[in-house]
Amino acid sequence: MSAHVHIIGAGVAGLAAAVRLAHLGPRLTVYESAPRAGGRCRSYHDPQLDRVIDNGNHLLLSGNTAAMAYVSEIGAADRLSGPTSAAFPFIDVTTGARWTLRPGNGAIPWWVFDSARRVPGTHALEYLSALRLLNAKSGETVTDCVGGDGTLFRNFWEPLTVAALNESAAEGAAELMGPVLRETFLKGSAACRPLIARRNLADTLVDPAMSLLNAAGVNVRFGARVRALEFDATRVQALDVDETHIAINAGDLVILAVPAWIAQTLVPGLQAPPAGQAIVNVHYRLVTSVTGDAPRIVGVVGGLAQWVFARDDMASVTISAADSIVNDAPEDIARTCWPEVAAALEIDSRVEPPARVVKEKRATFAQTPKAVKMRPSVTTKYPNLLLAGDWTATGLPATIEGAIRSGFTAARRATGLTTEAQAA
Repeated sequence: MSAHVHIIGAGVAGLAAAVRLAHLGPRLTVYESAPRAGGRCRSYHDPQLDRVIDNGNHLLLSGNTAAMAYVSEIGAADRLSGPTSAAFPFIDVTTGARWTLRPGNGAIPWWVFDSARRVPGTHALEYLSALRLLNAKSGETVTDCVGGDGTLFRNFWEPLTVAALNESAAEGAAELMGPVLRETFLKGSAACRPLIARRNLADTLVDPAMSLLNAAGVNVRFGARVRALEFDATRVQALDVDETHIAINAGDLVILAVPAWIAQTLVPGLQAPPAGQAIVNVHYRLVTSVTGDAPRIVGVVGGLAQWVFARDDMASVTISAADSIVNDAPEDIARTCWPEVAAALEIDSRVEPPARVVKEKRATFAQTPKAVKMRPSVTTKYPNLLLAGDWTATGLPATIEGAIRSGFTAARRATGLTTEAQAA
């Protein structure tokens, strides 16, 4: 490839595209307005906790094929950690009940016939509701497919939907849940082992990618804000980067890997889904470590907290679909969640540890049936402009897996376009 590929945005989608195109070396340029890469998968040292924390918690599953390929390519597969088997512990903080969801080994879900593996108080035949999700129609919500009450809904479908879609089951698009089930739970335990960053997101997903790009001679420009794209009737002609005008020559390509609302300011008439609900995360520094070699992941039902992630002496809480609390005082959120965290981890709750609350008001796009129809393709009406991001039409929810897959798709398309240009 003799073309020059310009990638705008060094979040996970942009990094995934760049990693796949790193062989271009100096013919690949990445522009990032922030002083560091990672986008919403960023990590930083918090002076109050004196620990490196992530802006948010991100859970991967072993069946996330794009994410697994990405960490392998950047040499970071060993920086993911989780339980040795597919096990999802839960606690109902209103009753104190505990259970562990344990998918079976095979692709056929025989495990639902084992009461020790499924949600207590549910029956095997109730899980047939998953078939409706696998064949969900456009416009249907999750509750349209699985119903909106009962033990299985409260303790499985609702938590799973909120975690995957950042929407309640009553609002979330059912067509996005089908792929989640098909690529993970319905492939057996080998595809649904939960994994999180062993240390932090930057250490796992960002820093190794940057090392790879630097070694390949890729020009990554930080603090470089692309203020405008210049178009003629058929193509992108130039980038305005701060005060610099950069011509896009014939055969060159642009991959726009920025959030939807930024992309819409750069591309006239671009249709994109609106922003969805907020996600709130709370990080606690504990008195002592509560984990061994592997982190702990616990689902919470009946409280404000939804998932608790524990590494060493840090416990972090995720609260998705959090518009109802995003404007609450941080100390109130931390105080409410703490007894739930202590119960989940089975530690003393009497002394509340120091905490940091991180609010992401535009964490994902709105993953409702209406918004899903607004997701654009990787290609645009301009042949030399491609899109990447979890908000594009990946067929997946707005997850790390979706972001990486979009970056890989853009890179594959870019390789094809430049090959076609050279042949012409």
